[in-house]
Amino acid sequence: MNILNRIATDVRLMFRRPVRMQCAALCYRFKKKSAAPEMLLITSRDTGRWVIPKGWPMEGKMCHQAAEREAYEEAGVKGETGAERIGFYMYDKGMDQGLTVQCMVQVYPLVVLEMLKNFPEKGSRKMEWVSFAEGASRVAEPMLKDIILSFEQRLLATMNPAPKAMAQ
Repeated sequence: MNILNRIATDVRLMFRRPVRMQCAALCYRFKKKSAAPEMLLITSRDTGRWVIPKGWPMEGKMCHQAAEREAYEEAGVKGETGAERIGFYMYDKGMDQGLTVQCMVQVYPLVVLEMLKNFPEKGSRKMEWVSFAEGASRVAEPMLKDIILSFEQRLLATMNPAPKAMAQ
């Protein structure tokens, strides 16, 4: 019975902790010569793993606006952010003293129009423009991999619309 009580207590604790929300930008651009889409990856400051710019919601800003701000602060990019999210993913964020909290990250597309030389977190992260396939292979979160690959398909579909059926 002791083990069952412990399991029941653990389950209650798991459901008591609210899922925290974050806002992220999937930053992309088109290569000048080939017009092929590519995406921006940055490293996290703590673990150095490949991620997309993301952060906590900001007072007075919608989530897509907060994602746009995070992209500026973390990667020095400016552009146009879509107001409609393209997906969300879950991950466990490591906090101080070894605590982890589960986060739901809402992802918004951001077409990059400008890259700044100076920005708040310059020098604290690596940045790299990669193909969407490469980006999906580098990120750790399975749901983010799916978002990246499905967004690339949406981009490619808008670039190469399916031919209309021939009139008979």
